[in-house]
Amino acid sequence: MNGEQLRQYLEFYRDLGVKTLYRRVAPPLPDGRGVETSEVETRGSESDTLLKIIEDIGDCRRCRLHEGRNKIVFGSGNEQSLLVFVGEGPGADEDAQGLPFVGRAGQLLTQMIEGTSSREGIPLKRDQVYICNVVKCRPPENRTPEQDEMEICGQFLSRQLLTIRPKAICALGGTAAKALLGVKEGVTKLRGNWHKWRDIPVMVTYHPSYLLRPYNQNAKKEAWDDLRKVLHYVYD
Repeated sequence: MNGEQLRQYLEFYRDLGVKTLYRRVAPPLPDGRGVETSEVETRGSESDTLLKIIEDIGDCRRCRLHEGRNKIVFGSGNEQSLLVFVGEGPGADEDAQGLPFVGRAGQLLTQMIEGTSSREGIPLKRDQVYICNVVKCRPPENRTPEQDEMEICGQFLSRQLLTIRPKAICALGGTAAKALLGVKEGVTKLRGNWHKWRDIPVMVTYHPSYLLRPYNQNAKKEAWDDLRKVLHYVYD
């Protein structure tokens, strides 16, 4: 990155309300592995709130996704949750209601959260966690968000996560994993192990929409195993 690119990069974050850039070495993961982070990371103001982030988003027209959206889908759930689920982007039902994961995939996610926690003896309901997406507007025809869309909208996701400061993050699907971890590997290679976003442990698992497909039945057990690991780490 040359000087001019760095200047534009810093101005971009300033316009989004990011106050500080810093470098750090992350603490060990829950499984004891250490991860050194050398990339530049963003940190929101200590006085940041979810309401302020919503106000800053406003009637967002920063990328092309605003052209076909009905409603911005910011997030929902417990704003002080110890666990945050991050998905890819809103679908048709979410775009209509302005809430994340309310369609068929959302119903399955609810079953996964509440069913797994019940079997593991953890008293947890969906509304006790926080759920959001990488992009806040529905991509046309539910296509995968493009890189520039993820970068623009992802800055608000970063502020959300830094404001909530959960004990762990569960990334639902490859797009969420790419946005949070900056990796190229797919879910099958990433799932089951702990990773890091800033200093927060991240578990990658399959997106519920993938699990709805009849030929992905084996992945369901793996997803439940991933979620069980997350729940015990966060709530034990």
